[in-house]
Amino acid sequence: MFHIAIKPQPYKDPWIATFAERKAGLRGGKLSVAYFYETPDTSTFRYRVYNMIQVLRNSHSEISASFFCNEDIKNLREIIEIADVLVFCRTRYNAKIDQAITLAKRKGKKVFFDVDDLIFDTTNTYLILNTLDQDLNHPNVWDFWFAYISRIGETLKLCDAAITTNDYLAQRIHKFVNIPVHIIPNFLNAEQLDISNQLFQNKKSSKFARTNNLQLGYFSGTPTHNKDFSILTSALVELFETRPEVSLTVVGFMDITGELNKYKSRIQLYPLHDFINLQRIIAHVEINLVPLQDNVFTNCKSELKYFEAAITGTLTIATPTYTYANSIKEGFNGYLSKSYEWFEKIDSVIDNMQLYPELAENGYKQVKLKYGWQYQKDLIEQVLSS
Repeated sequence: MFHIAIKPQPYKDPWIATFAERKAGLRGGKLSVAYFYETPDTSTFRYRVYNMIQVLRNSHSEISASFFCNEDIKNLREIIEIADVLVFCRTRYNAKIDQAITLAKRKGKKVFFDVDDLIFDTTNTYLILNTLDQDLNHPNVWDFWFAYISRIGETLKLCDAAITTNDYLAQRIHKFVNIPVHIIPNFLNAEQLDISNQLFQNKKSSKFARTNNLQLGYFSGTPTHNKDFSILTSALVELFETRPEVSLTVVGFMDITGELNKYKSRIQLYPLHDFINLQRIIAHVEINLVPLQDNVFTNCKSELKYFEAAITGTLTIATPTYTYANSIKEGFNGYLSKSYEWFEKIDSVIDNMQLYPELAENGYKQVKLKYGWQYQKDLIEQVLSS
């Protein structure tokens, strides 16, 4: 585990604002863009709405932008009158959404749909549910997911164009509905980048000083990732048996069962954290583990688990799905592992910790330039102005 001198940070959601304040955010600029997301959260909303607006506001863009949500739905007509462009992000179809999109298009406003997941085509429902370890024998599970996926797909069909995170997912969107698809990758916002810079510089200035305990990290800890995590089980058991210095940090809701039970004393479980203090936990661990089932659904996922770690100076070993294989250069800024390679890959990284500072610096530099918020303005403007 790395010695980190930076203490936990105070946190509150930075997007809290009244309707009047958010409406005022649409004023000014040559183009005004209204984002719609059902209920603000720290996952998709943060990456696909809050981060986009932050870039436009903080980089002297000529595009003004703000967001609205379900609690504002009664004011959608008012918003449409002001905005030049609307972006509906992962929004489920209903009558009011249909009416809003129809009205906007009638007034000549461009309407985008932003989606970051293969969550719009019901032909993928079995694959999604199986990957997410849902109860396939429960009829309510099927009812919920078919409704959820189909409603997102219906909203997508109403829009003029789509925005997504990577080319692999873009191809699936275009196959589903024949509209233009633009790519704006996920990236780090200003708050994430600020704390992560501090964490990296802290590690670098100490020459990556560590304790005798080597900490692995798993940061996708929700029940929907049970099958992903299970890919690691045999490798973790073997590591615990052969390397007494190895421990594991898990953030989120994850049940430690089966063979791993006897090593519970070496597994630290943390609840879900806000996106600032999560960076601090990631910075403590030597190796960030990103195991994924390799299928169409997981290949659509973005590479955020890599860049969230690399920007703190923590190395990642990931399944070589589309985005991770395109982001991680083996032995340069991280490592890739097939399902049967996890023990050997982790074991090898531990044996070669003398290489760690160089690889960590490579990853940090690459991520800062490619995924820093301050380098996204031109692409976002280009897409929204298209």
